[in-house]
Amino acid sequence: MNLLERIKSLLPAKKKQAEAQEEQPQPVSAINEPATTPRKEKKSPDRFTVVSWSATAALVVALLGGTLYYKSTLPPVIVNVPAATEEASAGGTPQVPQPGAGAEGGGVLPSIFRKLQVKTNIPQRPRYKPELYRVARGDSMYRIAELYKIKSETILYVNEQLDDNPHSLRPGMELQIPPEDGLYYQWKDGDTFEAIAKKYFAEPDDIVNFPGNEIDLTDPKIEPGATVFIPGGSRELRNWAADLATAARGANTGTGGANAANVCGGGPVGAGFGWPADSHTLSGNAYGPGHLGIDIDAPEGSNVYAAGTGVVTMAAGGWNYGYGNVVQIDHGNNYVTVYAHLSAILVSQCQTVGQGAVIGLSGNTGNSFGAHLHFEIRVGGSNINPYDIVQ
Repeated sequence: MNLLERIKSLLPAKKKQAEAQEEQPQPVSAINEPATTPRKEKKSPDRFTVVSWSATAALVVALLGGTLYYKSTLPPVIVNVPAATEEASAGGTPQVPQPGAGAEGGGVLPSIFRKLQVKTNIPQRPRYKPELYRVARGDSMYRIAELYKIKSETILYVNEQLDDNPHSLRPGMELQIPPEDGLYYQWKDGDTFEAIAKKYFAEPDDIVNFPGNEIDLTDPKIEPGATVFIPGGSRELRNWAADLATAARGANTGTGGANAANVCGGGPVGAGFGWPADSHTLSGNAYGPGHLGIDIDAPEGSNVYAAGTGVVTMAAGGWNYGYGNVVQIDHGNNYVTVYAHLSAILVSQCQTVGQGAVIGLSGNTGNSFGAHLHFEIRVGGSNINPYDIVQ
């Protein structure tokens, strides 16, 4: 019974489900329907996206800038590579620094900071041939020698047009500048390295080994007529001071030199020396074998002072072997001072002067290259460096 009742109860439910399906509308084909245009939706700007990307970009720029600034403030770290130990030189295993050793924090080798150079530094090659130099206005032998790191007398040795006188410089003059101190010599038949080296106070091996001479070391010889450079060589320079005729005071003072003539009587004796010009700087040549005085900065017409008390033994205008207008003072203590290239002479021969008295005006007379005061000190007729005496 129960089974039949259950079957009956199910039949009405099935019937109702079928009726419900019949009542639902059936799908209709859309083949014959007119075409429609899809509707475009209006999109508004996404503010969140724009703001988020802008914030991200600003954050990245800030982080990069902060990193670069931090790196630029770091001090450079120098990595010291230890030299090979005795153990390594003896055949043992060399000690290799471990990564991070010596660096703060350890872990990796520190960076080596190098200064960025836009230009490449090309090392200067040694020079073995003479270089041509054209004298410019305002040049001096001292300045040219300093420029080429040689002695001023070296320039006199190799340039005959100077006639051993640094005051012979003229604008436009072309000078041969050797690669180092020394002189050139034209080899003659019968010359030997030993004889030429002895003549010019040099070493034979220096002549043979100088690369500019291009001597075959396996068979060292030089053909007659060839020009050879003698490194470190020197010769006697003409003493222009000895050519200047000077006068002396008193008998047997020995202060006038070989050419002195006793034309003035006695007078006061000097005690100490002062500076002869207002400026205490050099304008050109310093004291040396080729220049027996100093050239003091003294513009045209500036005062020239007696360095010490004494008697004027020379006050002459003219060429005077290149000295131009010149004054000489005999100080009576075996010392003589000379003042050259003056534009005006304000004292006369045999006049007594005191230390600091104005004896003339600076100029550019004689063999002079620009206005200055050429100042000399002599002892018994021989020149000495004024810097050793004048205060």
